[in-house]
Amino acid sequence: MLDRLYPALDWQALQSQWPHSAHSRFVQAGGLRWHVQVMGQGPALLMLHGTGASTHTWHALAPWLMPHHTLICPDLPGHAFTQQASGPGMSLPGMAAGVAALVQTLGLPLHGLVGHSAGAAVAAQMLLQERLPLAHDRAVLVGLNPAWLPLPGWAGVLFSPSAKLMALNPLSGWLMAQQGGRDGVLQRLLDSTGSRLSAEAAAHYGVLLRNARHVRGVLAMMAAWNLEPLAKRLPDLPAPVHLHIGQADQTISPAQAEVALRRIPGSTCVTAPGLGHLAHEENPAEVARHLLPWMACDTP
Repeated sequence: MLDRLYPALDWQALQSQWPHSAHSRFVQAGGLRWHVQVMGQGPALLMLHGTGASTHTWHALAPWLMPHHTLICPDLPGHAFTQQASGPGMSLPGMAAGVAALVQTLGLPLHGLVGHSAGAAVAAQMLLQERLPLAHDRAVLVGLNPAWLPLPGWAGVLFSPSAKLMALNPLSGWLMAQQGGRDGVLQRLLDSTGSRLSAEAAAHYGVLLRNARHVRGVLAMMAAWNLEPLAKRLPDLPAPVHLHIGQADQTISPAQAEVALRRIPGSTCVTAPGLGHLAHEENPAEVARHLLPWMACDTP
């Protein structure tokens, strides 16, 4: 009975409106069926979205990067069109291992990793676990408003014990998806990021927020995550590390980025005035202006 409350997103129905769907493929790797987009040309970059998002988050940034890099953009486990992992597979180490298995299956050694918010945590964990094929001895890591530390405020609520308890209720995902369809809920959620998105960009988040299976996957991720071990190991990151921070980010305070920056030797940071947590969607040209030179300059 519960399965009927959690229908999968219908790819056939949504394909025509999903950004860059011509580059989509479905791949079996690490025991999961993944939705991944592979597009562009040049050294490969792994692009990892944040909590509650999907490949659509790269809709505006990807065209700036594709002439220079091959982009590997998966939906994380339990998100959008990718199957949810079981048990520890939704934890941070579990997700890192799963994405690494996907990269291995695709056979594309990585030049760099780009992660937004929680996606930056997965990218960092992958480098620390050393479970991925690299094109060089080192890979460039770029965190876009990265979630590398236990967080206060809204982001802290997401990973709080109460959120973990909520994930244990088999009806929570369905109930939250029902709420997500109410007038004003989506806009309030987006406003809480400090970003201003176009109606088209916001509509993709609306599709996800109203899908109970996607919401259930997000809750399972939050229930399984613990950022404390990653925070302690930030000084051990082997890659050149760069941060791009939206100064108006209301999800992850720019002050948190400063703390992370001090923990990572040799890391650099750029702060973008007026941009929020979804800076790469608000102003992709600004993000690409820094990201492309970082990737070029750090080529061994």
